[in-house]
Amino acid sequence: MPPRPTESPMQIKLSQERRDRLVAEIRGLFAQEFDREISEFQAQRLLDFLVCHLGAPVYNQAIQDARGALQAKLDDLEGEFYEPEPE
Repeated sequence: MPPRPTESPMQIKLSQERRDRLVAEIRGLFAQEFDREISEFQAQRLLDFLVCHLGAPVYNQAIQDARGALQAKLDDLEGEFYEPEPE
């Protein structure tokens, strides 16, 4: 059984404003793409499910991508900023 949102060691917190906007966007998506109206409660549950199951993997990937970009800059630090010394 997958962990419930309250059992997750890292909980992604969304502001109420962001939650409300995402719920509205989910409802709009279902209406436009699937020609199906869903309730606010259903959209909230879907949002909670997606944040619980996709939030951490997406967050971790973003951290890895940022780490890689920073490491590439650090690896090239000498090439970027090397200043020859006078002889």
